[in-house]
Amino acid sequence: MMFKFYRYFRDGIPEYLAHHYWWAYLWPRAVWFFDHQMIISAILFGQYQKLMNITLACLKKAPLERVLQLTCVYGSLTPNLIKELNPSKLHITDVATVQLNLAKQKMVEETKLLATRMNAECLAYKSDSFSTIVLFFLLHEMPHQARCHTLKECVRTLKTGGSLLITEYGPLPTRHCLYRFPLSRWIITRLEPFLDSFWCEDIETLLNEVAAPFDKRIEIISHHQIFFSFYSVTEYRVNNSVKEGRSSCCRLS
Repeated sequence: MMFKFYRYFRDGIPEYLAHHYWWAYLWPRAVWFFDHQMIISAILFGQYQKLMNITLACLKKAPLERVLQLTCVYGSLTPNLIKELNPSKLHITDVATVQLNLAKQKMVEETKLLATRMNAECLAYKSDSFSTIVLFFLLHEMPHQARCHTLKECVRTLKTGGSLLITEYGPLPTRHCLYRFPLSRWIITRLEPFLDSFWCEDIETLLNEVAAPFDKRIEIISHHQIFFSFYSVTEYRVNNSVKEGRSSCCRLS
């Protein structure tokens, strides 16, 4: 009855995360296993280092007064973000305590990391709190509604002129060999149950829809495609709205 193990990881954890990803992010033994560079690189088909380097290069051009990494990630991204921000501190938030503890263990100086436990869909930060927010492979692991709420919180907590760095899968890769080959497509979408919906999502449009109530608009500053467009790194800029707010396709409760 392995499929019911997720019930033991539901303490303050979103249902979709506990149900579909307990084995990857919430089980302590799995957390130890996956946080090895060889494993991470294999999962991302050898592209982790390149994706991280491009993300860090975009960060250097972004406003760095107050930076938030929204949810923890495996690998060396968090320590490298702190190096770029030195002497500033990095804010990081995650809904899973085991992930926050892992992030803290990677710090030479733990005081450089301001870690808090929050749900990305409902952040306790004030509006316009951050100059830059970093999302590294988060959105594709969320169902559509959770994705809407999370992006709304990003726009709300980013000040005008701020940057949103999103490192993720690219658009639907119909011509990529990993998608065209049935077995590899089945494996990827089996492990990532919300990836299909993410592939069909227009993130820029969605961002502008959730930004309208805050009198903000979002534009793409830079866009980098990696691994034959299978992955991408995109920097979005938050500006004052110059148009009337559009109606949103997301019914946010």
